[in-house]
Amino acid sequence: MNNEEMQAVNALRFLSTDMIQRANSGHPGVAIDASPMAYGLWEKVMNFNPEKPNWINRDRFILSAGHGSALLYSLLYFNHFGLTVTDLKSFRQLDSKTPGHPEKGYPSGVDATTGPLAQGLAMAVGMAMAEKHLAALYNKPGFNIIDHYTYTIIGDGDLMEGLSEEAINLAGSKGLSKLIVLYDSNNVSLDGPLNLSTNENVKERVEAASWDYYQVEDGDTDVNAIVRAIRLAQKTAKPSLIEVKTTIGYGSPQAGTSAVHGAALGKENISKMREFFNWTSEPFKFPKKVYDYFDQAVASKKQNYDQWLNTFRQYSAKYPDKVKQLKSATLKVDDLVSNYRNGDLVSTRVASHDIMQQIAHENSTFWGGAADLSSSNKTFLEKAGNFTKTDPAGCNVFFGVREFGMGSAINGMNLHGGNRAFCSTFLVFTDYLRSAIRLSALMNLPSIFIGSHDSIAVGEDGPTHEPIEHLTSYRAMPNLNVIRPADANETLAAWQLIGKTTNRPTLLVTSRQALPVLKETKNAPVEKGAYIVSDSVKPNPDGIILAAGSEVSLALKAKALLEKAGKDVRVVSMPAMNLFNEQPVSYQEEILPATVTKRLAVEMGASMSWYQYVGTKGKVMGVDTFGKSGKGDEVIKSFGFTPENVAQQFNTL
Repeated sequence: MNNEEMQAVNALRFLSTDMIQRANSGHPGVAIDASPMAYGLWEKVMNFNPEKPNWINRDRFILSAGHGSALLYSLLYFNHFGLTVTDLKSFRQLDSKTPGHPEKGYPSGVDATTGPLAQGLAMAVGMAMAEKHLAALYNKPGFNIIDHYTYTIIGDGDLMEGLSEEAINLAGSKGLSKLIVLYDSNNVSLDGPLNLSTNENVKERVEAASWDYYQVEDGDTDVNAIVRAIRLAQKTAKPSLIEVKTTIGYGSPQAGTSAVHGAALGKENISKMREFFNWTSEPFKFPKKVYDYFDQAVASKKQNYDQWLNTFRQYSAKYPDKVKQLKSATLKVDDLVSNYRNGDLVSTRVASHDIMQQIAHENSTFWGGAADLSSSNKTFLEKAGNFTKTDPAGCNVFFGVREFGMGSAINGMNLHGGNRAFCSTFLVFTDYLRSAIRLSALMNLPSIFIGSHDSIAVGEDGPTHEPIEHLTSYRAMPNLNVIRPADANETLAAWQLIGKTTNRPTLLVTSRQALPVLKETKNAPVEKGAYIVSDSVKPNPDGIILAAGSEVSLALKAKALLEKAGKDVRVVSMPAMNLFNEQPVSYQEEILPATVTKRLAVEMGASMSWYQYVGTKGKVMGVDTFGKSGKGDEVIKSFGFTPENVAQQFNTL
């Protein structure tokens, strides 16, 4: 690499540094020391077209060390992804296109929202899984329309997170040869030298997980060595980690120390850094030759896109149905049916399983798995094969007991596009992957999370396995559909909604215990969040009982008892609170008239989320302690969830 081209690397360094200095906020250390590897990867290796940022066959890139966002924005600027100098000068400012941590699609070219460490790495694993799976499904002789790499830059902090171990082992077991990780190894974390907290051998760690390992000794200046290592990694049959030895904040007076990690350098330090690099350009201004280097790289990439597009047009003419499916953002769900009759007893996890088989039959890119619980969650796709390193066309992914890795991976799978991925575990264990659910909601990503064994009805496994606060906590999460169906009919309606949802994730909550299929839930409008499942005879009911999930049938039994006592009660099923809250006020008033203040909510979980509906004159029958171990029906009864007690509680209002 010649000295003039090194100026392009230094342009990334100084643009990042000046953005951070102008904002007086940010993380200059990683942006400075990772610039050579970022330049080598983006300009000399990666395949993309800034004019087609969502091109299905582009190489994917995730900055897992998302605190180095200034570097990513610098790359996007020089590679013509639409950022302006004004945008760069607005770094970390309110409503700017350059927020503090990368946010998917904002600006164009950001493939994933990152910042919570190791999630970028785990999402990259999911992206590489999707590439391998879709290549097996769609590629034909002479038509490799899905054939690209997934890259991520990680730091020491990513590797310290437990999630990284889950992700690394998952990638190794699936043989993700097109996953290449660049490890910015600078031996410094926020609190000081890395040896204060860890002293592991990364080479031995990743090789034990069936990865290939490479090392670049001089990551501060030797871009050619970085590129050579990437080219070697592209030829292997395993995922690869390239440890690039760097000096954090290279060239600044505070280089090699934690002082350069998370604060603007200051004018004096930047001045000395300019002297070190002999950099004479003013902030946010660059010589024409710098732009020329980037422009030449971008031009060559566009040629690659044009060649692929010609191949894809031929493929489209020969395989139009496959192209239509690849481009579809939704699942085919209009013809789903429930095979259960009124009065049948079936758990919603089993009803969901039956519907998932139909979805898999109609949608070859519907896939996913469980954290070693598919037989309990009932999420195994019976005739869809298993996704393995030798059979990547299979649709059942065995994630192992890696809840967080699983959740982050399916986010990556869905971020890739061209497929729809789900994952499952017990509802109580979704705590392990909560941050992945949150990140999917932040990204408006339609990931599907399934949590079975939804209440104290779990029984003998006891309080460790009985979710109490989980429904309330997830209902508090913005932009997440939390759906708890009452029976097989509502489960069918839930899946029809999930299949058509493209702008947010869903948490589908299913029961372990069998529930009666209700005639009142036929064609349930789950998409409205709540509806009248059994109305009063009079226009103005004597009161309203609200319930979700298994407690809907309980509420109907209580209503029958109250009717015998002369009480005319309305029962409302509320499978999705957030969707009900999004309905017009007129619909909300229709379901829950303000004039009816006698309201009782019934759910075998924390009571908090229901008070918004019962008001100050209403009451909630919930569970605000941990559960108990015992037979499920006995545990339910011990907490007072019987028709007689529900009716009695209503009468106390």
